[in-house]
Amino acid sequence: MNFNKAIIVGRVIKDPEIRTTPNGQTVASIGVASNRVWNSNTGERQEKTEFHNIVAWGKLAEICGQYLVKGQLVLFEGRIETRSWDGQDGVKRYKTEIVAENMQMGPKARSQEGGASTYQARENTQNAPENNPQNSEKIVQAEPQNEQSDSGNSQNNSKENNNEEEIKIEDIPF
Repeated sequence: MNFNKAIIVGRVIKDPEIRTTPNGQTVASIGVASNRVWNSNTGERQEKTEFHNIVAWGKLAEICGQYLVKGQLVLFEGRIETRSWDGQDGVKRYKTEIVAENMQMGPKARSQEGGASTYQARENTQNAPENNPQNSEKIVQAEPQNEQSDSGNSQNNSKENNNEEEIKIEDIPF
């Protein structure tokens, strides 16, 4: 059995780049940075940032272009693909990307925080051809996950009833 699944949680490093293919399919390129923190053998705290290339197609790409902004926390789930091409200098080039199938957005970056609604976009590619994402038929649903209430009282009452702590973006380590 073969399995190819990637899950990346990190911050968008620049606003998504949206393009349209000659056959009319929308594609988004998104850069995401994720951090890894560990202690060395000497107990010294170490940190490393990895940069990931994400590609989204169809309705999911449109949602990425509309809602994602630099600095925003995001989760992408998809498959890893490596593509190759011959450069203008004749050298064969490779690029490894995560082809997004699902996405969940966190609140926008602190400097751009407005509505803190979280949306989830799901893409169904079960009936799509595996090797040609440009021609794939994709179904994407965007559903509000947590909508902020206009009245602060109803929000405070629900917190008291559920005894849940509010998670602040500053508390997330990356």
